[in-house]
Amino acid sequence: MTAFKLVAVVLTVAVVSTSAVVAVAVWDFNKTVDDNAIDITDGDAVASVPQLESYENGFNVLLVGIDNDATQSAAYGEREGTLNDVNILVHVSADHTNAVVVSIPRDLIVPHPECTDATSEAEFSAMAARPVNEAMSRGGLPCVVKTVSELTGLTIPYAGLISFDGVVQMSDAVGGVPICLNAAINDPAAGLDLPAGTSIVAGDTALAFLRSRKGVGDRSDLARISSQQIYMASLMRTVQGNGTLTSIPTLINLANAAATNIKLSTSLADTDTMVSMALALQDIDLDRLLFVQYPGTTEDFDFPGKVVPREKVAAEMFTKLDNDEPFILPGTTPTPEPTPNAQVPVETSTPTSTPTPSETAAPAPQPTVQALDGLTGQTAQDDSCAQASAG
Repeated sequence: MTAFKLVAVVLTVAVVSTSAVVAVAVWDFNKTVDDNAIDITDGDAVASVPQLESYENGFNVLLVGIDNDATQSAAYGEREGTLNDVNILVHVSADHTNAVVVSIPRDLIVPHPECTDATSEAEFSAMAARPVNEAMSRGGLPCVVKTVSELTGLTIPYAGLISFDGVVQMSDAVGGVPICLNAAINDPAAGLDLPAGTSIVAGDTALAFLRSRKGVGDRSDLARISSQQIYMASLMRTVQGNGTLTSIPTLINLANAAATNIKLSTSLADTDTMVSMALALQDIDLDRLLFVQYPGTTEDFDFPGKVVPREKVAAEMFTKLDNDEPFILPGTTPTPEPTPNAQVPVETSTPTSTPTPSETAAPAPQPTVQALDGLTGQTAQDDSCAQASAG
């Protein structure tokens, strides 16, 4: 693989795993991941992409962090089944000027479709209202994709999977990420003890920060997601600003860690596809990379301790994503829309007259970008501090 391909592939998507973020990278990609690729399409072929060219349209990728994977260290505890505890849906607009990363709470109460486990051939009936993180135990990654696709109404042709151990290695590979705390966090359950202010976290500490639930905010799943988004935004700023994409040793570390710790769908486990996505993402401004929480409430007495969807807000958001309509968070100001593939005027030697004010064309009006009330999140440009628990 050429150096150009390697640079284009690195950091294609920021991924959160049960509690962490990872950069998807590739080194000798086809040799490493093909054997572990997972078919999420029921055998339906996904359109191929041209080599070394930007992805032509928009696309959706589901990134799943799992608990209790077979390769997971015993230090993280054991459960009877494997759960999809982190579910991150990434939508990139067709003109490649905007991207939205939607964090779906693991405790979100959703309908589950019928699923069949491709390995055991076990069949699972549809369910009306169960936490989304049960999907993994009902048919693996294909069932998670199917569940999220039916929940959001979006077609999801690409997906990836990572476990706790993978998160630790990927965090080490990026050399640590600065995170800010508004107060100290001491959460023995997550193995986390951090002072107020800014700390550089990596490896087990990064994982502990992103797993911590009792140490942040109101100790809910939604509070933890806020911390994860702060970490993701900081990761994106760090990689963009610290020379990661021009450091061959760092790229190799990222690529080796990713190739050995991430399982991809067969549709995504392809060098040309990854390069194509990277080329589409490389010019998106950080203030146009939006991290949002799936809108939900923890105050439904029928589901104590769980998150119930705020269906009207969710439907409005996913309709906009499906129609490729950008939106912003409440209380924020939209930045001017970039012009993709703008043509630069060519100067000629032919004398021309100076246009009068009446002859000068007025700039085209910018479309109004709507703020969606009820959404919470931040852009990758925002430098926010995690809200530590009050007690």
